[in-house]
Amino acid sequence: MEDKKSAKETKALKDAKALADKITGALSDKKGYDIDVINMTKVSILSDYFVICSGTSTTHIKSLAEEVDFVLSKEGIQPLHREGFSTARWILLDYGTVVVHVFHEEERQYYSLERLWSDGTITRKA
Repeated sequence: MEDKKSAKETKALKDAKALADKITGALSDKKGYDIDVINMTKVSILSDYFVICSGTSTTHIKSLAEEVDFVLSKEGIQPLHREGFSTARWILLDYGTVVVHVFHEEERQYYSLERLWSDGTITRKA
């Protein structure tokens, strides 16, 4: 029984990693910058990964979030929750195993999620 559970957990983590990679690709394609992926598996039950990205303006931040939504929706993947589109200074897209944070640079520095979740493994993608 333990082996089956372990195999399912391993597959789920691979699926979450693949999802995080798709998201970073979409953000990079739309010129998102300072893209970080935080592996949260050992520090939180909130999600397996956080993907954090910066944009240059509210228009750019909206287009980054919309691109992620578009790319994933083509594969039938919908966010469980979306917020922040009205101000577009910090947009959050919750895909369950992966949570995406698209920030304006000032908000990113202020909230400093990388520092807050520094116990996770942080990888800079772009």
